[in-house]
Amino acid sequence: MLVNLEHLGLAVKDLEAATALYTTLLGQEPYKREHVASEAVDTVFFQVGGSKIELLAGTSPESAITRYLEKKPEGIHHVAFEVADIRAEMQRLRSEGFVLLNEEPKPGADNKLVCFIHPKSAGGVLVELCQSV
Repeated sequence: MLVNLEHLGLAVKDLEAATALYTTLLGQEPYKREHVASEAVDTVFFQVGGSKIELLAGTSPESAITRYLEKKPEGIHHVAFEVADIRAEMQRLRSEGFVLLNEEPKPGADNKLVCFIHPKSAGGVLVELCQSV
């Protein structure tokens, strides 16, 4: 079961410029910066009420974020939902006909296990499931 809107992931070309912009916009500093080597991204997180904003910048040409920004403008990349049991939720969604991009949950940013749902089976939106580790 989806528990909460965990975060909105925003793809950006220049992480430092985007961090400065969102620091001013939100009136606060980010609470975390992290490099996720497995995804070839650098991330910055802001807490906004009970949810978060994640800025993502690719660190190599092979990064999904780098490839995404070659085709689309900066902006919302994905919507992430917190789940209590990611494996059970993955099984439930598969049985409902959703196409998952991951066979197993994988380590993600902010100390989470993550799995993505293909946009073609989710109304054109890339959806991320997150479970705290």
